[in-house]
Amino acid sequence: MRHHARVNSAIAASLLLALSALPAAAAPRGADPVRIGTAEADSLRAAYASDRADTEKSLRESPTSYLAAVARKDFEDKPSLVLGRDAACDLRVDDPEFAARHLRVTVVGDSFRVEALDDTATFRPRGGEPRRAAMLAPGFVNVGRFTVRLSHQRFPALIVFDPKSPDFARYHGLAWYAPDLAYRFVLPLTPHTKADTTIIMSTRGNARRAVLAGWFDVRVKGKAVRLEAHRLLEPGVDEQSVSIFFRDATTGRETYSVGRYLDPERLPDGRWLVDFNLAYNPACAVSPHYNCPIPSKANTLKFAIEAGEKDSHYLSH
Repeated sequence: MRHHARVNSAIAASLLLALSALPAAAAPRGADPVRIGTAEADSLRAAYASDRADTEKSLRESPTSYLAAVARKDFEDKPSLVLGRDAACDLRVDDPEFAARHLRVTVVGDSFRVEALDDTATFRPRGGEPRRAAMLAPGFVNVGRFTVRLSHQRFPALIVFDPKSPDFARYHGLAWYAPDLAYRFVLPLTPHTKADTTIIMSTRGNARRAVLAGWFDVRVKGKAVRLEAHRLLEPGVDEQSVSIFFRDATTGRETYSVGRYLDPERLPDGRWLVDFNLAYNPACAVSPHYNCPIPSKANTLKFAIEAGEKDSHYLSH
């Protein structure tokens, strides 16, 4: 999930202070929005503005911006892929930064073995020295100016990022609804007592394994809502986290056609912050080189959630 959609720790601390007098359990009809004072509300609005500015800056400038993604190759049934400049490579990057056969990447369980092939070829794990071979967790390696993502998701793929990507010319900012604190809730997660593995379909057509961890019951603008909370069963996903993938009456109109995501934050008292002002678009809203979960029918709401990120129309669907 996108890491930019977070309030900072100082704002989270002020939230906890404001919530100290609240009961520990949500009402049966669903949790009402959090009530906070004027000072806390002003701090939150400033935090949203800062977070959104950081998100735009990352999209505009980051070497691993969605706009920097220039190529993708799924492993499908292959155990290994070869990446390089040669036309016979599984994933070709026709640039002098790459040797003809630069890397072989092999899926080994939840990890990847990365090997340089040509005599002149090396790669650098994130923050590391040049290497010729390494066993690595899902993440990133660098080849010259390029970054290669070792993407697992139990549907392994390689994604290549170029800081000189021509897609940066498509940048035209991002759009959000104005912050509305009536979309901000604190409540317990109602756990699924039989949290068996379930399937979430994704935009590249594959089935991604997940656990239905439970439900969040809230009242949005007076309407009772039950939202499924899932945890993807994939390398790198925090076992204590949950995500909400949802659609609503704005989907395909003001907001992205696939749906939006929300990452609830677990608080020290065991309850969760569910803040629709932090709802964000998947990477697929900007780049075709990603594989994004599709919200379930149960999380398709018949009314509008006018909070969080809008569709900035980087791609036509």
